Amino acid sequence: MELAEAALLLAAGLAAGTVNAVAGGGSLITFPALLAIGLPPVPANVTNSLSVAPGYLAAVAGSRVDLPRSRLLAALVPTTVVGALAGAGLLLVTPARAFELVVPFLVLGATALLAFQDPLRRLVGHPRDLTPRRRAVTVQVVVALAAVYGGYFGAAVGVMLVAGLALVLDATLARVSAIKNLLSAVIGLTTVVVFAIAGPVNWAGVAVVAPATLVGGYAGARLVRRLPSAILKTIIVVFGTVIGTYLLWRALA
Repeated sequence: MELAEAALLLAAGLAAGTVNAVAGGGSLITFPALLAIGLPPVPANVTNSLSVAPGYLAAVAGSRVDLPRSRLLAALVPTTVVGALAGAGLLLVTPARAFELVVPFLVLGATALLAFQDPLRRLVGHPRDLTPRRRAVTVQVVVALAAVYGGYFGAAVGVMLVAGLALVLDATLARVSAIKNLLSAVIGLTTVVVFAIAGPVNWAGVAVVAPATLVGGYAGARLVRRLPSAILKTIIVVFGTVIGTYLLWRALA
């Protein structure tokens, strides 16, 4: 790897770690950077999944004071692991084209859920009006679907988690973001295990990008705690719209 390529990956890792902690979608910075240094798409995707995982751990550390300590959160971890395993398996054994066409609409749909959260809550009911059983089942379904997507591709999985969780949990956006960071870290660690064993990993790329995402992830999580909810929501919606539009353009190109 040349010095210029390493510098590109380092900068991409710092930016991606920060973006993932704030809104999600940092993989759309590191993934193109890995393609730019000459990696084919599947090895770039696998290498990217391993590279951004440490950034999620740093984001968890930076947002740990906002993490709720509840049985519901503990119950979401196994669901997340199973979903991520399923998504990683899909990446390794199935053609990517069909899923690539669906992904942009998933991202844009999740962004719309967050953007129109208040009208949707009036339509389907506020989270505090849901029975504990219905809330638990709904959250499990939301997390399972996001985990499958995260294991397969991962870009904007944070947007999906925030949108789904914010719709069904009666919590501040900072707390929802902290839960998102934890579940994203679980997805990341699960894919690390799968891809390290069975995926075509470029370890030189991981060695450069992963430490950078650690620094960016911690800084981004600390920033989230200082942002008003309205501003944080606007940032996530803007990121989600840009990411979804980019993915749609890429899929149709």
